[in-house]
Parts: sequence; structure tokens; C-alpha cells
Amino acid sequence: MSTPADAPARDATEVTTMTYRQAVLAALDDEFAADPTVLMMGEDIANSGGVFKTNEGLVEKYGPERVRNTPICENTFIGLALGMAVTGMRPIVEVMFSDFLPTAADAIVNELPKFRFMSGGQCAAPVTVRSIGGGTGRFGTQHSATGESWYLQLPGLRIAAAATPQSAYGLLRAAVRDDNPTLVIEHKGLYARKGEVVRGEAGIAEIGRAEILRPGSDLTVAATLLMADRALAAAEQLAEEGLDIEVIDLRWLRPFDIETCAESVGRTGKLMVAEEQYHHGGWGASLISQLTMRGTRWQAPPRAVSLPAEMLIPYSPPLEDAIVPPTEFIASTMREAARSNGGAG
Repeated sequence: MSTPADAPARDATEVTTMTYRQAVLAALDDEFAADPTVLMMGEDIANSGGVFKTNEGLVEKYGPERVRNTPICENTFIGLALGMAVTGMRPIVEVMFSDFLPTAADAIVNELPKFRFMSGGQCAAPVTVRSIGGGTGRFGTQHSATGESWYLQLPGLRIAAAATPQSAYGLLRAAVRDDNPTLVIEHKGLYARKGEVVRGEAGIAEIGRAEILRPGSDLTVAATLLMADRALAAAEQLAEEGLDIEVIDLRWLRPFDIETCAESVGRTGKLMVAEEQYHHGGWGASLISQLTMRGTRWQAPPRAVSLPAEMLIPYSPPLEDAIVPPTEFIASTMREAARSNGGAG
């Protein structure tokens, strides 16, 4: 059958320019083709390629047995995916908006990460949960969360966050192949972003490894999802002012690549975290804590760019644009952080 309309032709030896959306579709297509035990289910995923067009052509190519629409009942179909996984399948579940991950709290918190442990290692649980999150889409406060830090305290659950087309491809393929349950967060505001993607085995991401998007010497910036994209843009702007900013796309929150962050901060002496969520209780606060406990000698206090405390993301476009940290604000905070000195031991 024909290749899905939105997916570039497969070529394991060439670097292809594609959108983030196309990269997700390419990863799904390649895993479906490579392993007949891979299937996907979720709400409206087979209808016209899914709500966000990340599944276009898959049901036509692989059939409704492997690309299945479900009722609006996340806890039920993620629990069903666990049953499929322990009996030999590799299910992918799409949760249309990250805000509704809590409706499957029992499956995600109490079942997926604990099943392998409770079976004494006899049963793997290779379930991949694709979750679409983030602001900029004018979806209002109940459809705009990223949720990447909500599940940090769950041993046994991997968490990946894709900030680039290459990450969207490589993280998803790595998640599907892993025998542990993995939550893969995609950002709806990045679906149209273009970038180079290595497709095929060489493009599959290493689990637990961050990526340095831009090397630098004046400041380390650790970021995820849309904030990594905007941090990179801000760093390029500041390069014209003579500031050399290192930007790290964390990619994995569980397992967390503390070594890459520590090595970078060891060179720059300064850190800024950028996340589209609240700083309190998030990975940014955890990163600062871990580095401090490791004995990091800060040249200046760490900085944080995040959502404003006690404010929900609104539907109003101007208000949403102000609350989700814009590139200009990120650049301003970077500039202050890179030029600051003293105040930390």
C-alpha cells in the first residue's frame, strides 16, 4: 500500500527535512512497519489522520485492527493497553490533550509503572502513551497544560519530551521499543516546526540522554518542549550581542541526564531553566536542587523562566501570549543571567 500522504519517503541513510508533525507520523509508520505487535488506539485517531494529523494514512495502510478509535474513557483504554502489553503486544495510546492524563491516574500511577515490579520482573509493560500538550493553540485552560513534571515521582515510568523534529522521531521510536512504560509528550505549538531528521535506526534516540542544541560558555540553559525551541531562538539573538549561551534540550525527565547538565554548568558556572509549567514542584526546581547538592559552585544564583505562579492559561490570545514565556522574555532573562556575577557560593 502507499506511504501515508504526510510522511516523506523512508531513507535510513539520508537526513530529511520535515516538520515535527511529519516526524511523529514517520516514527509511527516506521515502528508499525518494523513490528507487527505495534498497534495504536485513542480518541478519533483513525478519523482523517487524527485531530492533529499525526496519524494520517496509518489506518488505510495498516488497517483498523492496528489503528483503533476508542470511547472517551482514558483510564479504561490505558488499562486495556497494559493488558495487551503483558500478553505480547506493544500498544501506543494517544491522549489528545495532556490535561486529561489525570483521568487515567489509576492506570498511569498505580498500574503501568508498578506492574513489572509486582510481577517480580516476569512481565514487561511496553506501553507508550503519547500525550499532546502545551499552550499557543487558543484551546483554553483545560486543554493547554504540558504536564511533563506531573509524574516525576513514579519509579518505573519513563518520561520523554520532544522539542525538535528529530526528538519527535527518535524519542517516540525509542519509547515504543523499550520494555518499560513511557509517557511521550508532544507540543501542539511545535507541529509545524521544520528541522532535519535522521530517519531509520540511526535516528532512534538514546534513552536518558539530553541533547546540546547550541554549545556556549557564558550560561547554561536547560529547557523542554516549546521553551527549548524559544530558548534556542533567544540564544541566537544574544549571540549578536556577544553572549555565548549553551542550550540543552533535556529530552528525558525520567531517566534524567544530570551528568550533561552538571558538566555544562561546571564550565559556565550559571544556570537558567525554562519550562512551560509552574516552577514549584517541577523539573527545573529539581535540577537546581540536584546540582546544588552535588556541590556546584555557582557564579551567580540560578534563574528560572516558567509560567507565572497562581495563574491559569487563558483562552484570550493576547493573555495566552503573555503568560506562556515569549522569546523576548526568555532572551531578557538570559541576558541578565549571563551578565550576573556573585551572590552564590
